[in-house]
Amino acid sequence: MEKQIQKDKRIRKLFNKRELNYIILKSIVKNENLSLVIKWNAILKLSNLSGRHNKTKFVSRCVLTNSKAKLSRTFKKFSRLSLLRLARSGVISGLKKASW
Repeated sequence: MEKQIQKDKRIRKLFNKRELNYIILKSIVKNENLSLVIKWNAILKLSNLSGRHNKTKFVSRCVLTNSKAKLSRTFKKFSRLSLLRLARSGVISGLKKASW
């Protein structure tokens, strides 16, 4: 589990380093006032950027169990099982099991 956490931290750090460069190159490509030569150079530089450090490679991990946390936007930091455990024990106020 520790290895996965370290890998995720490394990917996030590399993404933060390259994010500004990526945004600048994308804006150059979308700008219609620039010449085609400048746009093509920006496209070439974009294609040379590594795809391994993409934002979609990030894994959200649960704070309690370090397992993958994919539940909802409001409870991003918890996995489904740990959220259920917390809700049943009454730690999260205002959250109750829905009754039909």
